[in-house]
Order: sequence, then structure tokens, then C-alpha cells
Amino acid sequence: MKQTLLAIGALALAGSTAAATDIVKTDAYRWTADSIVQGSFKAYAPSDLEIISTYSAQPHYFMPVEQRWTPKNDISGYPQLHSSNRLHNAIYNMGLDEMVNAVEPDTTLRTGKEWAGVWTRDVSYSIILSMAYLQPEASKISLMKKVNPNGRIIQDTGSGGAWPVSSDRMIWAVAAYELYKVTGDPEWRDYIYPIIKNSIEDDLKVTHVDGGVNGETSFIDWREQSYPRWMQTADIYASQAQNTGAIHVAALDILAKLASEKGLADDAARYSKLSTELNDSLIKKFWNEDKGLMDMYTYGYTFPINNPRSETLGQSFAILYDQLPTDKASSITSNIPVTPYGPAIFYPQIPDMPAYHNNALWPFVAAYYTLANAKTGNEQGVLEGIGSIFRPAALFATNKENFNLSNGDIATELNSSNMLWSLAGNLAMTHRVLMGVTYETDGLHFNPVVPKALADTRKVTDFKYRNATIDLTVEGYGNRIASCTINGNPAKPFIPTDAQGKFDVVIRMADNDFSAPVNHRANLKAPLTPIATIVNDPTITSASQLNLLQWNPIEYINHYIVLRDGNRIGTTRQTSWPATVEGEYQVIGVADDGTESFASQPVSNRPRYVANPAKEATTLTSREVSYQPVAPITGYHGEGFAELDHITPPAAFTLRVPAAGRYAITFRYANGNGPVNTENKCAIRTLVVNGYPAGTVVMPQRGVANWDDWGLTNTVIVNLNKGLNKINLSFERHDENMNLNTNHAIVDQVIAQPL
Repeated sequence: MKQTLLAIGALALAGSTAAATDIVKTDAYRWTADSIVQGSFKAYAPSDLEIISTYSAQPHYFMPVEQRWTPKNDISGYPQLHSSNRLHNAIYNMGLDEMVNAVEPDTTLRTGKEWAGVWTRDVSYSIILSMAYLQPEASKISLMKKVNPNGRIIQDTGSGGAWPVSSDRMIWAVAAYELYKVTGDPEWRDYIYPIIKNSIEDDLKVTHVDGGVNGETSFIDWREQSYPRWMQTADIYASQAQNTGAIHVAALDILAKLASEKGLADDAARYSKLSTELNDSLIKKFWNEDKGLMDMYTYGYTFPINNPRSETLGQSFAILYDQLPTDKASSITSNIPVTPYGPAIFYPQIPDMPAYHNNALWPFVAAYYTLANAKTGNEQGVLEGIGSIFRPAALFATNKENFNLSNGDIATELNSSNMLWSLAGNLAMTHRVLMGVTYETDGLHFNPVVPKALADTRKVTDFKYRNATIDLTVEGYGNRIASCTINGNPAKPFIPTDAQGKFDVVIRMADNDFSAPVNHRANLKAPLTPIATIVNDPTITSASQLNLLQWNPIEYINHYIVLRDGNRIGTTRQTSWPATVEGEYQVIGVADDGTESFASQPVSNRPRYVANPAKEATTLTSREVSYQPVAPITGYHGEGFAELDHITPPAAFTLRVPAAGRYAITFRYANGNGPVNTENKCAIRTLVVNGYPAGTVVMPQRGVANWDDWGLTNTVIVNLNKGLNKINLSFERHDENMNLNTNHAIVDQVIAQPL
């Protein structure tokens, strides 16, 4: 099914009702004049202050559908939109109304109707979109609440115990800098600088590895929603996401700019260099020339491979923060898959997962996508991006959080009305895109981008910028400015930081065409993931059965790809492959249309060398234990285990190997201090080999009081000497987690495999 978009003429430039032509038309819905039509359902705006919808949600879904919106708050103190399209006006006003709902009595920004409190990534992405200038004080207070007593940015509870399994907290730095560009407050600059610096310095030691940034994909924080089922949270820490890396590039660049402003030349040079080096490495690591897109993340054990899915937020973010050459940026906006309901969170979908991050559209992600298309000059991408945000806002008469990509409904695993980042994205479409409001440290710039189908004389009045009040008018369409006047005089589209008083800015667009391709795709599910094993039984006498890689057959598969040590070594239609060469093997299923499954869990036929801790116990004695075992701990190997906490001496192992060389080191551990999906007690240690720091070992939570649930840490590649090697797990200052009080796990083995 191919999506089509029609831009049939411009809206009427005067009057209260738009011309009855399709503004956006896809195989799923139409935005026609003042209405959204989807199948038998319709939403329309009788006035600028009312939305009525006939939509009916999936039966028996727990969340009711709002069918009418009218204002509940006084929104007259905020910038007012005047356009010829009533539906646009009403959706904008609903965004302002729900924004007022989102400001709590303590002047923080509430995450959503169903979600109280401030969450680092939610509030940060919202501040970047529009809250920095619409709610500067609430933005400031909200960001301050996300700093811990050690002066570090808080990584909210997440997979395996928060940071460093999740490591996108540096989006705080981008939001804090956006607020600084809005206000120009030097006290705010001086407040945020050491916080960003402290946090990034810890990350440089713990998450910056081999030219990337370890940790979960930003915002996609339900591991089973975006990773293969076989991946544990330690494996997610070891993976590297393009979008999380892009955030760190931006944070380093911001730190360099702040240092320069503060006269700290050495810091400015260092962080600028680190930002450039990381960005160059990410392009090399993730750019997929065949698809003209960035791959989503790396995953695996000792030899990571790329997940070639297209992920929308990270690629859009990289474009917006000038991390890509112009040709690559344009290629991305032309090649990101866009379904009839809009851009997916990632594409293709995981077949055996319900809709939430998987198989979903989130309006705030669509907002970043639209901003990226505006920057690259992709008219259709801008139009469809706006449509994908306005469609659900109108049909559900609120700014919901996410939508099922198969049918556009709200029936997903979790949802909420009045979502902060959704309403922030809604408002950004008017201010940031159609009116072109852009904040920089030297002042307020205007760079409107208006698709022809949205041509209008559009005006926003009483827009506040520091000591100035602006009435901004944008006439016509295009992405080039033909003329600009300020208070009736020809001028650059720019208001300096020291401007005071009232300004009437009128921008006339060039009415130019800026069309570019959009990759319209039907929603698509990838094949299921194979489950592979290596038969290595010494009782088997047949050489053909010994060291044989085998896997389960997958339906609707054209062929399988076999990998060894991360390299593709062959294809087959069978479900076995000789594994006579030592290595780490995986299998990928490929459908008839070329869509690939996740790679199977790596399996290895390399020898393993194992050592137990020098000091062993069989019971927990640390004061840091959050959840005591319900019975004596079992399942450990050897005579017992080493216990790790803030004050216990480093766990020590003496490991013997037969030859000097490179080895993959992992540890067998248990951490029952919290559930797999929340809290913040991930244990972190520095690996020391023969007296030298060699890397970070992460021991995420594995379940409440699950001290009998043993798993493996991430892998660290080290050089070992022939014979005995001293292996320690040491606690260093940068190993402090988000909990601050509990940084605790138990370890019963170190395992080494030669490479």
C-alpha cells in the first residue's frame, strides 16, 4: 500500500473557514479544511476554541476517548494564533490549554495526566521543543529537580537500575542550554556548567567505549519493545544507540560553548574535540549507505553488529544539531519510512510485541521529524509530519502520548491524555516550523517553513522574548524569505538580545517550491528471531554432527544468514551450519522482501577459562542490601561468592590462561536489589587487570530479591599474560550509580575466552 499526499491549492487567505480542499491525504486519513476525516470518524472545529470528534476507541480499552475539547484555563496571556484554518487554531489553543494544566502548584512540569512528577528525558525533550520559551520558570525549576546531591544529572529509573544501562540523561544538557538561549541568564549558565561537566566526565569513563556511547536507545526504555528477547539488561548497557550517541555529541558541543563563554579555553578546546571525534565515529559506525539512513544501534556480545532498523528520533536529532553533512541529512529525510499515520518510532516493527514503542507513532517524535524535514527543505515531510500530530490531537480531543501504527488508535500498552511532550510538539509546529522561531545566543531568528498546502497569512501576537513583545506575521509559502519588515522598515528577520519594547515583524515568503521525496511505506513487521545452539557433545562420533550450529525454522523465511565473530560468512535455506571454526556464531532470518530478523543470541565454541573469587561467602552481610533473599542463596559456582558494596575491598580473582593474548572477560553475578524494569540500583565497578584499569563492568538488577538468578555482565576485551593474572573489581568515584546508597551485587566467577 503506497501512501499518497495531495496538496491541492492553498487555503483561503481570509475569512474564518478554509477552502474545502485536502491539505493532507493519506491512505489512513484526510485533513480537509477545518476537519480530520478517518474512515467513518470525523473531528472538526466549530470555532477556534472547540474541537468535536465522533471517534470511538477500540472496545474494552481502559482509557476513554475525549470527544470534545473546550478551554478549561485562561490562555490569553500566551502567544495568540490567528490563521484562516479553524482546526489549526483550535489544536494550537488546546495545546496552550493543556500546557497550563501541566504546570503543577510547585511550578514544575507534569509529565501527563496519568503521570505525575518530573522525568528527565520527558521534560528535557519538551523544553527543547517549546517549554523553554513558553514556560521558562517551570522549565528551570523542573531541570533543577533532576540534579542529584553529587551534582550529577539524574537518570530516571529504567532497565536494570537506571544509569548506565540507560545513558540518555545528557538530553538535560541540551534542554538546559536551550533555556539559556531563551533567557540569556548568566547565573543559569554558571549553574548548569559544572553539572553538565560532572555528568559528562563520569560518562566519558563509564559509557564512552570504542567510539560510541553505551546504553539504551534514548526514550525507548522498555527493553523488550526494541531489543531481541534474548538480550539481558547487561547486554543493553553494552549496546550502542545512534540516538543516545547523538545526544552526547550535542552535550559535549554545548559544554565547549559554555566553557568558551566562561573563558575556560582549555575546557572549550577539549570538549569541542571530543564532540567532533565522537560525531565522526558515530557516522562511521552507523551510516548505512545502501539505505541512505543511520542504523539504530549495535548489539551482541564480543563482536557487536548493527541493527539496521531506521529510528526516527535519533536521526532527526542529529540533523537538527548539525551532526551530519547536508547530503546525508537530506538523504535521511527522504528515506525515513513514513506510514499512512506518520513516521514510526522505528521501522520495521517487531512481530511478537504489542504496540507501545514498537508499532507506534509518538507525536513528540513526529515533531522532531518535522523540524528535521523543515531544516533539510523537505516540503512533503513537513506537511505529513504536521498532519501526523494534528490528526490524533483532533480525533482524540487531547494530546495523547502514543498511537498504534497499524490503526491509529490509542490502544497501546500505556497511554495518557494531556502529555507534556505531545503538547510541546503540537505548539512547536506553529512556532518553530510555520513561524520559524529559532533561538540562538545572539538573539531571536526567524526561518519559517510553510508547505504550499498551508499557505496563509498567519499571525502570532504577543510573543515574548526577554524585554521585547513581538507580533509576528508570515505570508505565503515556501522555505525562503522574500522580504521582512520590522515596525514597517526593511530588516533582517532577527531580534537581538537587547531589544526592548514592541515589534511588528512581517515576513513575506518567496512562494517557492521545496519538494523532496518522502519514503511512503506500509507498516511492516520483521521476521521472528531464530534461536541457535551449537551441538558440542564429546559422545557424538560423527564429525558432521560435532560443532554443528543449529536453529529453529522460521515461517515465511526466504533464507538465513550465518555470522561468525560479527561477519557474514554465508547463506543457507537449511537450519544448520558447520561450526568447525572457533568463533561466536549468530543467525539472521531474511523474508522474501529482504527484511531481516534480529540476529540470534550469540553462541560460542571457544574455550573458557574460569576463576572463582579469592574471598568467598554464602550469605549476604552488606548493609546495602535492598531486598533480602527469602531463602539461603543457591546457584553459585564454586564455594561461594564475593560481595560488592561501597566499603568492601575490591573483589579479587586469580585467573590462569595458557597463552598471552586478547581475551573477552565477563563476570557471573546476581543483583536482587530491584526489578528488571525500574528503580536505580545498577551495580558498577571498574575492571582492573594486573594493576591497570581495563574498562567498566555493569551488574544490572535482575529482580526483587532474586539472588538465585545469576547472569553475565557485559564483556570487556583485555590483554592477559600467560599463566596467572590478577583480576579485581574496584569501586571508583565515577562508578557511583543513581541511587547513591545501594551499589551492591555478588559475583561468583570471572570467565575469559581467547580471541
